[in-house]
Amino acid sequence: MSDIIQLLPDAVANQIAAGEVVQRPASAVKELIENAIDAGADKIRLIVKDGGKSLIQVIDNGCGMSVTDARLCFERHATSKIRKAEDLFAIRTMGFRGEALASVAAIAHVELKTRRVEDELGTRIVIEGSDVVRQEPEALPAGTSISIKNLFYNIPARRNFLKSNPVEMRHIVDEFQRMALAYPDVFFTLHSEDQELFHLPGETLKQRIVHVFGNSYNQRLVPVQEETTIINLNGFIGKPEYAKKTRGEQYFFVNNRFVKDPYLNHAVVKAYEGILPADSFPLYVLFIEIDPAKIDINVHPTKTEIKYEDERAIYAILQSAVKRSLGRYNITPTLDFNQETGFSQMISPKPLEEITPPSITFNPDYNPFEGGRSGGGRQSAAIPQQWDTLYQITQKSQGEQLDLHGSDAAHSGEHMTSGGKRPFQLHNRYIVSQIHSGFILIDQHAAHERILFEQFRQQQESRQGASQQSLFPQTVTLNGSDFQLITDLLPDIRALGFQIREFGKHTFVVEGIPADLTAGVNEREVLERLLEDYKNNQAQLKLSRHEQLARSLARHAAIKPGMVLEAGDMAELIDRLFACEMPNVSLNGKPIILTFTLRELTERFER
Repeated sequence: MSDIIQLLPDAVANQIAAGEVVQRPASAVKELIENAIDAGADKIRLIVKDGGKSLIQVIDNGCGMSVTDARLCFERHATSKIRKAEDLFAIRTMGFRGEALASVAAIAHVELKTRRVEDELGTRIVIEGSDVVRQEPEALPAGTSISIKNLFYNIPARRNFLKSNPVEMRHIVDEFQRMALAYPDVFFTLHSEDQELFHLPGETLKQRIVHVFGNSYNQRLVPVQEETTIINLNGFIGKPEYAKKTRGEQYFFVNNRFVKDPYLNHAVVKAYEGILPADSFPLYVLFIEIDPAKIDINVHPTKTEIKYEDERAIYAILQSAVKRSLGRYNITPTLDFNQETGFSQMISPKPLEEITPPSITFNPDYNPFEGGRSGGGRQSAAIPQQWDTLYQITQKSQGEQLDLHGSDAAHSGEHMTSGGKRPFQLHNRYIVSQIHSGFILIDQHAAHERILFEQFRQQQESRQGASQQSLFPQTVTLNGSDFQLITDLLPDIRALGFQIREFGKHTFVVEGIPADLTAGVNEREVLERLLEDYKNNQAQLKLSRHEQLARSLARHAAIKPGMVLEAGDMAELIDRLFACEMPNVSLNGKPIILTFTLRELTERFER
């Protein structure tokens, strides 16, 4: 029997490695920008077409590469960052494995243009599927430009798993934002389909956060600063009232490297305990500076996970620093036990000799029972007429029954359900309606949610959502990721009844909202909640896009518990509910209707 174990060709090995390093176009963007940062660039341009499927180009003004380095950088495990295994625990650069360019070159058409400052000519290399097609000298500006075209062209199955262009573009924007936040002193630009989406000059961290997420974030930020022998912590956290329903705006950077760490996230959330709304997530952009010898970043292929030598101490420092910042900037109530302020406002600023004791005067002949002018010089209050009628309520007969429907005769027989019975409201939360076999109890909020959900689904299918024109159109400015998301969802949002159009970079104008929304709602808040719910449901529920949007809008447009309803509104609500396909089940799977039969009532009252 012949031997069956053999070494894989380098091209096949690179394609296998690419499956871990380059999962989608955003992964390639991350690797290229990290290389530009390591090259010392302070100006980085990112150009993308078709969500990164057709073109990803990163242009930087870094140190560039020599002819030999330009050719060698596409080999596996070729790197300038480390020399021996011990260097893994002294890493200050973004890359270190030497796998990214080799993996990208194995699954795409790559063009590299690079020149060092001291060289007269640069180098141009063209690679297709790990094969060097062309290498030649060329007159180039100092720095490096890498173009990745036709990603996964030689792995059709992998290319078919890529999502739509807007979805892939959202992931690219996420990676771009992380790198832009990690290095606020670096100039970044992002162009997609010949349009500039981001133009971020070198600036402070707070300015970078505002430019990335929008001007409204300027009032939401609280600075955090802490220096210890274990870590140095700095950055910004968000005020509790601006917390969102999704985790999108939470960034941890360890030695300027973006990481995902649920343990440290728990420390931040713990600091917000008691002041954060339920099921909400705060904004934070926090930087941890730590000795590289005390961490291990060679844990995950994407390098987004880190192991710490003393993670409990880091947890405690992070929690206390965030809590102190919330208290220092009057976000949480604090008590100063070293100062007694109870009498501080009673101390007079006048000199002691100018203070005169108060004098008290009274009229000994004043009679409070005399009318007209009293001896005290004040006019007594007039005795109200017919004051004795105030006590007539105590003389009412106790035998009258409480009218649950109201005593207005105009209601009688006018507002009834299709069954001919008039409903009434219980505690402004439930609707009671009589049926032949007993009565039913309806949750008014859940019922209206179900009605609106099925109505919005029908509107999406027919693309004819009823709209209500806004008197004053509102502009809504979103961050880059949300802008890409709403661009992808725009046809479905318009089908619900929104009249919305693009208005410049990252901005939309809302000219109309669905007619079923409550009068006086804020268009901006409705749209932002719609996006937040969509992202939240997308992570938790495996629902179609139409169903997610209809569910979110129905939840916000439905009448709330505690709202008073007229008899006609209740009757209409019941009739519309029973016209639904699923009248008995709410959107979260709980019952909408509870039925109580006469037999059950008789058994309860029977002795």
